[in-house]
Amino acid sequence: MTSSPSIATQFFELGPVQKIERWLNAMPHPSLVVEVASTHVAAAAWAKNGRDLENYAIEPLPLGAVMASPVDANVIQPEAVRSALRRVLGRVPLRGAPLALLIPDPVVRVFILPFDTFPRRSDEALGMLRWRLKKSVPFDVDETSVSWMRQVARDGGLEIVAAVARQRIVHEYEETVEPLGANAGVVLSSTLATLPLLDDDGATLLVRMAGKTMVTVIVQRGNLCVYRSTEMVSEAATLDAQAMLDEVFPAIAYFQDTSGGAPDRARLSGFGGRSEIFRRALSGELKCPIDLLSGSPVALGLDSSAKDLMNQDLDALVGWTMNGGS
Repeated sequence: MTSSPSIATQFFELGPVQKIERWLNAMPHPSLVVEVASTHVAAAAWAKNGRDLENYAIEPLPLGAVMASPVDANVIQPEAVRSALRRVLGRVPLRGAPLALLIPDPVVRVFILPFDTFPRRSDEALGMLRWRLKKSVPFDVDETSVSWMRQVARDGGLEIVAAVARQRIVHEYEETVEPLGANAGVVLSSTLATLPLLDDDGATLLVRMAGKTMVTVIVQRGNLCVYRSTEMVSEAATLDAQAMLDEVFPAIAYFQDTSGGAPDRARLSGFGGRSEIFRRALSGELKCPIDLLSGSPVALGLDSSAKDLMNQDLDALVGWTMNGGS
């Protein structure tokens, strides 16, 4: 167990909910957020109103410094990561309070599980979740950190959305900031941090690239309906558009089978200068509007500095404050 109150030591459990944001809002919300990705480290400091960006910084990482995995060691070159973080935090100073630490998506496995009943007591709920997930995660469930929320399924039944990570891997990321005088008040995967940027109404498909990781999410009226995280053969700069379609179609098919409908819109993130290529490929298959995540109504309402972050594919830093950061 770690000493900081992160995903590794706290459980953010709620009663029946309609919006996944309530799950995220149950967490502490530091105004300083740091992201450690496979390609870079970045930080953003938000004003106390949770909407105005005070400053931010980003530093690239050497190739192979961070190798995101749910099982194996992740921070391969810890001193290189700390050095980059030191430069970032020199421009976005620590404030003496805990920070939010965003980590790569492959580290955190997300499951949507149906239950007939689910315990209210956290210790009983944790035991039941670990038993249920025993055959679904590639590591010992007794060494996991688990956060969860309840949501109402389309048929009126009970679903539990669970985020699961191996404790020692989460601790690797916490140890990158601790020698710099910082501690993580909460640890969250980057795509989960991004979800509040999605549209509130109808069903929204998000296809998000970070390094070689593609995450496909469908959220319908605040409920998480689909979550798939896949390691692709290459990053967005050289990824074939058909490979993206092959990954997205099973998620859409599952959603259509379970909901009886198709997504009302799609949002893309992390495809950089090739975004239009992937947008056109997806629009040739889906009969719905397709735009960048930065084109969502929530994102369009942001100030210019926050939009600048999104244009640099740092949407997780923006989504974090949209969770309710203060």
